[in-house]
Amino acid sequence: MPYTAIYPGTFDPIHFGHIDIATRAAQIFDVLVVAVYDRPAKTLLFTVEERVALARQALADLPNVRVAPYSGLTVEFARQVGARAIVRGLRVISDFELEYQMALINRELAPEIEFVCLMTRQSHAFLSASIVKEIALLRGDVSRMVPYHVAVALQAKLHEREKSHEPTPLVSLRD
Repeated sequence: MPYTAIYPGTFDPIHFGHIDIATRAAQIFDVLVVAVYDRPAKTLLFTVEERVALARQALADLPNVRVAPYSGLTVEFARQVGARAIVRGLRVISDFELEYQMALINRELAPEIEFVCLMTRQSHAFLSASIVKEIALLRGDVSRMVPYHVAVALQAKLHEREKSHEPTPLVSLRD
């Protein structure tokens, strides 16, 4: 039986830090399911369908990786796909506290599922989807942070918002 893991997140949008963690996890596990959470308690820029499509394109060269949307509890999705591990990426020390708490509660809910954290590469430690979105929406250059197709999608989303006079949600760099 293949050793399957999931790598859950919102991936709004997927960036090189996410891709690095997925690539490294794909080397460890037989099957990696990149699980795109459909309704996080966050301000989203892209729909779940758009986030899944962007992730699929970004990870297309990894044969043992598939991308799927999910809702509900992460451990329930892990059980649905037969995963025995949940993979998370750690960028900075403050990530550890949240991930540790999530690992403990997930262990309580599903003791059969392991929780594996991979440290991000130093070159990606500054990346977060919120920062990438904000830089792009303020017309900054994100070409070294995301694949080309994601940068194009960010610009298209900006133009779409401008046309509709929809306010641009700024979430990370306010002060």
